[in-house]
Amino acid sequence: MIDVALLAGRLLLLVLLYLFLFATVRTGIGLVSSGRRAKAGAFTLSVIQGPRTLLNTSVPVNGPVVIGRSPGSDIVIGDDFVSGRHARVFPSGADVIIEDLGSTNGTLVNGVRIDGPTRLTAGDLIDVGSVRLKVGRA
Repeated sequence: MIDVALLAGRLLLLVLLYLFLFATVRTGIGLVSSGRRAKAGAFTLSVIQGPRTLLNTSVPVNGPVVIGRSPGSDIVIGDDFVSGRHARVFPSGADVIIEDLGSTNGTLVNGVRIDGPTRLTAGDLIDVGSVRLKVGRA
């Protein structure tokens, strides 16, 4: 009788595990699909100068994008002149805004150090440490 109960428990656990995995994969596929479809007017950040591992990387700005040295950043830059959480780029209506997050060495937009939230347009260049990013349209 105990063997039957253990077998039923194992089968129930297996079914629950498969349901959990199915739900997780289904959610992940939805996130990947929505990431591929860029919204009209959406912006991207592309690395045009910097380490080879980052070169030509493009990140859509569908929500806040944190740039920094911290592994939790969306764009991780391993440079001593980059703070852990250096700058943040985020959409605001039809625009995209960048703000420096109190970094030591500052953030440059088109060669000018920013001191507050700054509106970006397509073609703007952002310098964070030794990395240069270009703002583009998706």
